[in-house]
This record gives sequence, C-alpha cells and structure tokens, in this order.
Amino acid sequence: MKKYKKSTDSRVVISELMLPSHSNFSGKIHGGYILSLMDQIAFACASKHSEAYCVTASVDKVDFRKPIEVGELVTMKASVNHVGRTSMVVGLRVEAENIQTGKIKHCNSSYFTMVAKDQDGKTVEVPGLILENETAVRRFVRSIIRKEDTKARRDRFKASEFEMDKYLELLKEYNVQVNL
Repeated sequence: MKKYKKSTDSRVVISELMLPSHSNFSGKIHGGYILSLMDQIAFACASKHSEAYCVTASVDKVDFRKPIEVGELVTMKASVNHVGRTSMVVGLRVEAENIQTGKIKHCNSSYFTMVAKDQDGKTVEVPGLILENETAVRRFVRSIIRKEDTKARRDRFKASEFEMDKYLELLKEYNVQVNL
C-alpha cells in the first residue's frame, strides 16, 4: 500500500546567529554560506519525508533579495512542496531578524529538488504528499508549472535546434558585440 505524508510531518526550521566569520569582504553574510545552510535544511526536510538519504539534484533560482548582516538571527524554513516518484521539491524561505529591534526581513526563497537514495546509491520511491489546504495545492501546482517551464526553456535552446538568425536582432538591445 502506498504511503502518504503531510508536509508538516517533515517541515524543518533552523535558526543561527550570523557571526563575523560568516561575512564576505563587504561585511555582509557570504551568499555561499547561506546556500550551504539552505542545502543542509533541504537535505533534512527531504530525508524526513522520504525516510532515506537524499541528494541535491538541482536548485531553482536563488535570488538574494536583501543582505544579511553580522549579528542577525537567520531563520530558514523548509517544507516539501511537491513529490515525484523518487524526487521531492523542497521550498525554502530565509528570513533575518535584527535581534535588538525584532524587525524581520525576507532575504531569500528557493526550491531544491532532492532525490532519495538507498545504501547502494540507487533511487528509491518516496511517500506521496497529502495536500491539506489551498496553500499546499498552490505550492504543488507551482512546482509542476516550474518543472514544465524549465523543460520548455531547455528544449527551446538545444544546440541542435537553436536558430541563431532568429535572435541576432534581439542581441542588438544588449551590451554585446557579435563577431562571427
């Protein structure tokens, strides 16, 4: 019998105080450090849902909306938004809180596709997802559309199908020089 789980069963929230050792040359928290934390929480969330070891298959668009300062408390929230046969899309939200004022800012959101593996490195099936409310349905459908859009974009620019002449006029609007 197929197993199903709620997204709340595998939701993960972590908080960490940002230290000077996490900063880049401009004094802001290094984006690579934040990405590393995001990968860890996506792993934990996907592993809780699948009850298996998980690997990161892809990361869909990471936009650093607002910088994170040294001394802020960063909270990351992760939940399974979509499941396939062996993969899961984990939605992540990153917020930073000024611990003196209590002001919270949304710094980043992203979607990590995680794949469940067994001890031999072979993919394993993951439990289905119980959609309990409109938000869960919206997130699941959004993941389907994002996946379809990614495939269409990839197919549109396959080397074997790319028609350069169609795009040369478009390039005139950009800061490039075409020397063919």
